[in-house]
Amino acid sequence: MKLDYKILWLDDQIKDFIEDEIIEEVEEYLSLQGFRPEIITTSKSDDFFEKLDNSYDLILTDYHLNETNGDEVIKKIRSQDYSVMTEILFYTAKADLKDTDKISRVSFLETNTLLGDHRDEVLRATINLIELTIKKFQSIVAMRGMIMHETSSLDVEMENILQKIVDGSQAPEEVIAIIKKKYIKSNEEFNKNIEKVEDNESILRTIGASHRWRAIVRNLSDGEIKSTMENYEKEIILIRNKFAHAELIDDGERQYFRDRKNGLDFNEDFCKKVRVDLLKHKGNIDSLNSKLN
Repeated sequence: MKLDYKILWLDDQIKDFIEDEIIEEVEEYLSLQGFRPEIITTSKSDDFFEKLDNSYDLILTDYHLNETNGDEVIKKIRSQDYSVMTEILFYTAKADLKDTDKISRVSFLETNTLLGDHRDEVLRATINLIELTIKKFQSIVAMRGMIMHETSSLDVEMENILQKIVDGSQAPEEVIAIIKKKYIKSNEEFNKNIEKVEDNESILRTIGASHRWRAIVRNLSDGEIKSTMENYEKEIILIRNKFAHAELIDDGERQYFRDRKNGLDFNEDFCKKVRVDLLKHKGNIDSLNSKLN
């Protein structure tokens, strides 16, 4: 599971979808769901197959292509040459779809242009299929795995940022001394060993996510990044820790994780917020890395 949601879109009239801002609407919808959208568009089947791999979460293709019929494209996607089992939306403005319903994980849309705009109907069908893939995608057990993976990646980035702050400081020894002092104060067990550690890299790795975060905030100048980073512990570190120790509940109607200490329910809405917060702080960390570089 990942925060990126990738779509590969084949249509020889794809420029019409771009000009009508259909692509932008799909991107906006995915962003609101807490995903980082990446929509690759192409008007030629050769280009489509050069880009095709198993990294996409959804494939969209028109039936009536200038070069070939879309059903041949779908069969090729599922063939042994590619063996891609990504969900597919297969659409046409004409009611002439052939015997393609035997192909697995393919949704079919025959739009009636007398009742509505073809591209708007494709947009609605795309949003509906994205909702379906997200539900499959965010199995609550898989969500915990994604959150643990993403927050661990952020931990590494935070360590790298703190290393840059220390290296770029006019008095790195003073920064390290304060880090040691703060850590010793809140962690008596670490007291036995921290004074013996002299290697800066080892110290920054040992102190843990919360202390790395606090050291970064202490050493940032006031501004927008500092103010948003002040929420990092509450929105990322503490949530990760709660999720790690949450209990899986199956009440017969649904599965969900519940924090045993305060009863926090890690349901789909809450997990959506977690994804949004992860993307926000990924952006903050990227901005901070750029400034430090």
